[in-house]
Amino acid sequence: MRGWIGSPGYPTVTGWGLTVLAVLELSWYPADPWTRAGVLLSTVSLAWRRTCPPVGFLTVAAALLAFAADHTFYLVTMVSGLVGVYTLARHRVQHPAVLVLSGVLGAGAVNLVHIATWPPIDGVPVPTVGRPGSLGLFAEAFVLTVIVIGAVAMGDAVRARDETRRERALAQARLISLERREAAAAERASIARELHDIVAHSVSMIAVQAESATYTTPGLGPEAREGFQQIAVNARASMDELRRLLGVLRTPGAPGALTAPHPTLAQLPALVEQHRAVGERAGLRISGEPVALPAGWELSAYRIVQEALTNARKHAPGGRTLVEVDYRAEARLLVLRIVDDGPGGGARPDPTARATPSDGGHGHGLNGMRERAALVGGRLSAGARPGGGFIVVAELPW
Repeated sequence: MRGWIGSPGYPTVTGWGLTVLAVLELSWYPADPWTRAGVLLSTVSLAWRRTCPPVGFLTVAAALLAFAADHTFYLVTMVSGLVGVYTLARHRVQHPAVLVLSGVLGAGAVNLVHIATWPPIDGVPVPTVGRPGSLGLFAEAFVLTVIVIGAVAMGDAVRARDETRRERALAQARLISLERREAAAAERASIARELHDIVAHSVSMIAVQAESATYTTPGLGPEAREGFQQIAVNARASMDELRRLLGVLRTPGAPGALTAPHPTLAQLPALVEQHRAVGERAGLRISGEPVALPAGWELSAYRIVQEALTNARKHAPGGRTLVEVDYRAEARLLVLRIVDDGPGGGARPDPTARATPSDGGHGHGLNGMRERAALVGGRLSAGARPGGGFIVVAELPW
């Protein structure tokens, strides 16, 4: 019902529908041409109330004129007048106080017209303002005023509610955007810290090998020996720079994680076994000839699988998860597929979802997996499967 009311065709259908009812009512209770014109104008104009809200002034004015021209208060006139006042307040065409004041003055004017044109009835004296009991003559204006105030209050309340919803939606969108940026920044910092350890290990090996070469390589001349020593000095200087960089990226409260050895694809069986140990069902399938990949590739692939399994535990508990690792040596491509038979996309996390402490703090949802895939020049896609469940596919070239 709410969707139909919000549809573009709702004002047109209701406006013309009320016009049809007006024609039927006028056929049952005949009226003079001016009254007919006012009644029909007040109903037809409602068809444009959403595209042109100020048309509500025409609707209300026509309804009041039709009522003033004829003592008969047609039902369609009352409905169209209410909708017209509501439209003016709903779209804040004028301030609510101005609308109420205008409605009160209009109702009073109609009431005075009716008093002045009160038809004589045999044996019944014509009411006169100022005589005892004459306040009852203004009951009509009082009732119309109450109706106008109620319609204005309702329209303004609906407008305020919609504005509050829009503001809340905008605030929520800004908050989600901020959380996503923070999650992406945290994930990049985590990746940088992990790659620091990999690069630092390689640079330290260069320093050690350069220094040992001066003692283990026979027949080195003074210049060659000096060159090896210079390589070792430069490598150690690079190590110092890397340590300073790591100090900038260090996460407070988690210094121990920086010294832990980084996992590789060889540890996937243990990772899958951990998934099973908490009561989940999982399988691992490796195809192709496994090859030794660079440390950055191994780490990114492992973290992607780890985060996918974490999401499966959170959002598809009790389901079966299959991890497929496909080495395509001829294409120099590693393909990861993590598939579960859980509820699918409807219950999946927002991309900003963070990992639980059991994940070691490495994951930040789908965005984090995409960051890790992009780090090594790959791509990642994720979504619900047509037959149910969820699938994550990562293609990592090397």
